[in-house]
Amino acid sequence: MSSAATTAPSVDKVDGFSRKSVRKARQKRAQSSSQFRSQDKPIELVQLPLLKDVSAQEQPELFLKKLQQCCTLFDFMDTLSDLKMKEYKRSTLNELVDYVTLSRGYLTEQTYPEVVKMVSCNIFRTLPPSDSNEFDPEEDEPTLEASWPHLQLLELFDSEDPRERDCLKTVLHRIYGKFLGLRAFIRKQINNIFLCFVFETERFNGVAELLEILGSIINGFALPLKAEHKQFLVKVLLPLHTVRSLSLFHAQLAYCIVQFLEKDPTLTEPVMFLGELEEILDVIEPTQFVKIQEPLFKQIARCVSSPHFQVAERALYYWNNEYIMSLIEENSSVILPIMFASLYRISKEHWNPAISALIYNVLKAFMEMNSALFDELAANYKSDRQRERKKDKEREDLWRKLEELELRRGIQNSDGVIPT
Repeated sequence: MSSAATTAPSVDKVDGFSRKSVRKARQKRAQSSSQFRSQDKPIELVQLPLLKDVSAQEQPELFLKKLQQCCTLFDFMDTLSDLKMKEYKRSTLNELVDYVTLSRGYLTEQTYPEVVKMVSCNIFRTLPPSDSNEFDPEEDEPTLEASWPHLQLLELFDSEDPRERDCLKTVLHRIYGKFLGLRAFIRKQINNIFLCFVFETERFNGVAELLEILGSIINGFALPLKAEHKQFLVKVLLPLHTVRSLSLFHAQLAYCIVQFLEKDPTLTEPVMFLGELEEILDVIEPTQFVKIQEPLFKQIARCVSSPHFQVAERALYYWNNEYIMSLIEENSSVILPIMFASLYRISKEHWNPAISALIYNVLKAFMEMNSALFDELAANYKSDRQRERKKDKEREDLWRKLEELELRRGIQNSDGVIPT
């Protein structure tokens, strides 16, 4: 819990009980309903010899017996029960992992059903119910899965336990790499999870881990990008920026965006988030920068003109980045005409003095880069402004004359004189 929650427990109450105690009670009920219970009777497993201590002929049969033993489930909410047998099962699972890693020929037609049965018994279970909107992932500590020592084979990404999610990330990544026929299905399922998260629940614990997997997947996309991949970027990844818990997975999301834009720079225009753009520009090649500079700086010019001072400030901070400044300087003949009008106008009009100071610094940098072009743009801007002011004055004079004419007509009509 956060310090705030610790000092003010009365705020974190649900019907008189603390949120943490409620969550633990629900978890215990869920585990009680989904897992085998010894009903207060201690569980005794026959301790079998180690696989390495028997002959090669005996190992297959012993392997099956150990798989069957590991189907036994313990009550991990009771930390004091069956301690010896729990440790025996944990060491047996580790032994099985080592055996299948180092041995050959152990996977026979007879062993497959037993392996699947053992994994199913331990892994496929109902996750403990959460407190729904009561749980704050930024403030509250996650509920750690009590039976985690026996679950390091596969897990569900919505588990609150980060150890489970990290393990599943590795497993799913390997499955994606090995089984080509499952790749489209896996991507579709991730799409569904994200869309449900963004538009319905705004609650899913494994978003960061799924995005880490996707970053690697996107990196391997072939060129040209398929339409479905581009649609995934626009319809799924971009909406992820709108959820309240963005800070929990923003780094992984930004990496995915960068991978897409490195694959296809033409996607830059619809993907314009100021913070991520700086990360992209930090790694972009000068040849790629030329392809995106016009739509990019048109958008930056609009951001600089924003009355929201944080938006304008974030855009102007690009000029503090040495690499971005070198790219701007190399292409000042294109970028300066795009930016000049917005910068010059806002320097005179922006309500925030800090923004005005930043804009003056940017204008000074542009003037030092290309003084001849800067002077030409300044002269054109002033000339355009004079023409605009002249047109505004002519428009105002015309409206004034029309108002005067209408007033005279109204007076003449009130006197009974028909105007000519």
